[in-house]
Amino acid sequence: MGPHPAVAAIRLAVRRVLHDLLTEHHSATAALPHEPPPPPLVLVACSGGADSMALASALAFESPKLGIRAGGVTVDHGLQPGSDARAAEVVQRLRELGLDPVDSVAVTVGRTGGPEAAARDARYTALDTAAERHGATAVLLGHTRDDQAETVLLGLARGSGIRSLSGMAAVSGAGGRYRRPFLELDRQTARKACMVQSLPVWDDPHNADPAYTRSRLRHEGLPALEKALGKGVVVALARTAQLSRDDADALDAWAGRAEATVRDATGVLECAKLYALPPAVRRRVLRRAAIAAGAPAGSLFARHIEEVDRLITGWRGQGAINLPGKVVAQRQGGRLVIRQG
Repeated sequence: MGPHPAVAAIRLAVRRVLHDLLTEHHSATAALPHEPPPPPLVLVACSGGADSMALASALAFESPKLGIRAGGVTVDHGLQPGSDARAAEVVQRLRELGLDPVDSVAVTVGRTGGPEAAARDARYTALDTAAERHGATAVLLGHTRDDQAETVLLGLARGSGIRSLSGMAAVSGAGGRYRRPFLELDRQTARKACMVQSLPVWDDPHNADPAYTRSRLRHEGLPALEKALGKGVVVALARTAQLSRDDADALDAWAGRAEATVRDATGVLECAKLYALPPAVRRRVLRRAAIAAGAPAGSLFARHIEEVDRLITGWRGQGAINLPGKVVAQRQGGRLVIRQG
């Protein structure tokens, strides 16, 4: 008798990602000297919740069959009493699954961008550090299709354009470090997989706290949409994410090629040539230029780019535009100068 369908689904999702990683590893090491390189190490980021515990169990089951080393890391955000004890429990559970190495990393969460964004930034910094310390090939993240739907709706609410609607990528981070095997699986599948395997899980109270935007969306917004539009909303939103990502990738590539054609011999952007570009491509060129000048990508919103775009499309002698990171955009004699102020 085979495993429960939920367990089979999560194992298949992880197996596919591990196969991809192994193929990439073999390609990267094929030109090395004849002595075989050590097997790749894959870490799972685990909070102790159902999604990440299901992911950890699947990684522990699948990795030995492919000759891949598997470890884990849990991040203690220090935002709740007893968080250190819970992190220690997660470490113990991961070790019981057979993962090694296993780390618990305590972080200090700042305030930049709000509590959710600050916690996310601290978490990814910790995961990057852990991956580099252990020489890990990849870090697996337990985001599900439900998380993807929530991310799309949050992007829609921000009005930040098609890139925000593209949600989370299956592969992201420097060198493709982060992999999300569960983006096509729903949250209930992961929870059921934990239940049938008798895996203990921890439900973060922040996930039910209405003080957090994502929590309100999860417990109020999405259920209201499903009630009004039917149960297919989550699937449709996840599909929207993939379609938007394909479109955004194509437009980004177009903008990358177009950027060289709209600069003069000294590298300064020419307003007339920018004006001739389609708006979606032009705004991407402007965003790339602002980031290259020092504007932090995470703080550069659509409204900033729209203001700079008006220097091209609605020129009436207006003054310089101040952007995040102390970057200034200014029109000067038919040229658009974007630089540190």
